[in-house]
Amino acid sequence: MKNPRTILALVVAALLVFTVAFVGVLVVLVRNADEHDPVITAYAHGKTVEVEPYVYCSVKMEDCRYGQTVQLDVPPDYPLQLSLPKQIADAPWLAQLVYARPNGDRIDQVINHTNFPEGAMAVTIDSRPEPDLRLVGLELQLPILALDKDTGKEFYLPHAAWSISTAT
Repeated sequence: MKNPRTILALVVAALLVFTVAFVGVLVVLVRNADEHDPVITAYAHGKTVEVEPYVYCSVKMEDCRYGQTVQLDVPPDYPLQLSLPKQIADAPWLAQLVYARPNGDRIDQVINHTNFPEGAMAVTIDSRPEPDLRLVGLELQLPILALDKDTGKEFYLPHAAWSISTAT
């Protein structure tokens, strides 16, 4: 019959080996896990939707994935609130807002990360900045600086965008 201390030492050693093996497998699984594209949460008038990217490419404009515009009705005089994941909040982003007048004329407005406190993870969009305007959609973009090889001019190009239609 073995000494109780020997049995305890063997049990502790076995638990230690198991723990090290478990942590090793966990590290490999986490390292090899697919990275998910950032998702925006949009909220208006009691309804919340998850907004996956409309387009999401690497900053070299490779490995592009495409999605769809998300519908979220935003009644006049109610704000649209966006919850941004850290990957977007910490990046230089811009939002292309599209408003419509009652006669159908479209008005574009651009806001960007500098309109909000640095790293802001929540953004509120006015659905009616003027009495006769109504927010009909927006596209939040992560731009990169690109170069036109023919003209040598630099311009901004979104490598990622999230699209929301706010009017039916």
